Amino acid sequence: MTEISHRRSLRFLLLLSLISVQFLLGFSDDSKSKNETKTDAHSSSSSMSGSIVVILCIAVAAVVGLSFFLFRLWQKKKREEQYARLLKLFEEDDELELELGLRD
Repeated sequence: MTEISHRRSLRFLLLLSLISVQFLLGFSDDSKSKNETKTDAHSSSSSMSGSIVVILCIAVAAVVGLSFFLFRLWQKKKREEQYARLLKLFEEDDELELELGLRD
């Protein structure tokens, strides 16, 4: 169940990042391309846009990978703490038995 919700959240994050990239590319202004011809401006703009998209996708993938790694590390630490509490709960306490007079 959590794997399905995790995949949905990753898909949503990817969709959101792609939409934000489109907004960033749409609002960017390249003053150098105004001086060039339309074909030169289009080719340089598209190659620049492609490289920006690739860089942003790599950055988003790195952030998602890092957050996944940190989440798994946090889960492992929490599981170890719960296991230690469980062991402490069921360990035999010799001092308590001596105080109650159950053992000599």
